[in-house]
Amino acid sequence: MSTLGPTLRRPRVSVVIPLYQTERYIAEALRSVLAQSFDDFEVVVVDDGSTDNGPAIVRRFNDRRIRLVTQSNRGLAGARNTGIREACGTYIAFLDADDRWHAHKLARHVALLDARPEVGLTYAASRFIDDDGNDLGLSQWPSRTTTRPEDVFTRNPVGNGSAPVLRRATLDAITFWDDRLQRVCWFDESYRQSEDIECWTRIAASTAWRLALVPFILTDYRVNTAGLSANTAKQLDTWRRFRAKVRSYAPGLEARHGDLAEAFQLRYLARRAIKSGDGKTALRLMREALLLSPRIVLHEPVRTAVTCAAALLSVAIPSRLGDRVMHGAASIMTRPALRPAA
Repeated sequence: MSTLGPTLRRPRVSVVIPLYQTERYIAEALRSVLAQSFDDFEVVVVDDGSTDNGPAIVRRFNDRRIRLVTQSNRGLAGARNTGIREACGTYIAFLDADDRWHAHKLARHVALLDARPEVGLTYAASRFIDDDGNDLGLSQWPSRTTTRPEDVFTRNPVGNGSAPVLRRATLDAITFWDDRLQRVCWFDESYRQSEDIECWTRIAASTAWRLALVPFILTDYRVNTAGLSANTAKQLDTWRRFRAKVRSYAPGLEARHGDLAEAFQLRYLARRAIKSGDGKTALRLMREALLLSPRIVLHEPVRTAVTCAAALLSVAIPSRLGDRVMHGAASIMTRPALRPAA
């Protein structure tokens, strides 16, 4: 592993950006960080074995706050672990290389963390954008009250990997030694999916740190249409391995809420199947979700009903039309939650 760039005085915030085959987006991501109204930060870009032009693009930025760290490919969890290890800040923010931030992202998170010492992990709402950066008219707006371990386990209020800003002390509270890798870790590198919710759940279930929402849309989350047809069976297997891990350190939490959490995951995968035009898989996943935990209907009746209806429609009508129905329904559900970004 090698590091390019100077280490400056201790900044308030370290921004960790994993970089792997995202040359198309990395400049936009970096510009969104450099445009922040809060400027006491460093940027640690972790090149996770890229073979494209992404690292060269990072090197072109003439800003002493940016450091480029290179390593062989270890996956998203491994890149984040390296970024945390290299970070000097009191607070650590994560930004995926294909996403971008709004100008007041860091300022609003730092203000909340400074004001509430019991809070260890903050997150905010996100706007969905397409591959070209265009607003899709949809948002990911978490609940204001999802601070209990069961809320994190079942619904992942953090939402995506570009939303959270944490205290370094919070991450250090969940540090563990990985015998296989022979190094200290924060994220579990045995996961190539679900590594983020595994980390957030571990914080909520095994530490006293609280989670809190910053009530603004502050992240643009890029919906990668090329990844919508990812193997749902593999994703579900990975999630179930995460559930088994929760059972190992929070058996009561898993016993009380594991079925509900899995039902929500099945519904999420059903929505992905609908987007990729696989209505039969979507119907099967929704059937499994309802049989496993009918409580999802009580918790979120509208979203569950819309997903069931869209799954049926995606079988009965062409996939493009089914996708439009799903998009329209999602717009109706998210529109009341929209907030200004400034």
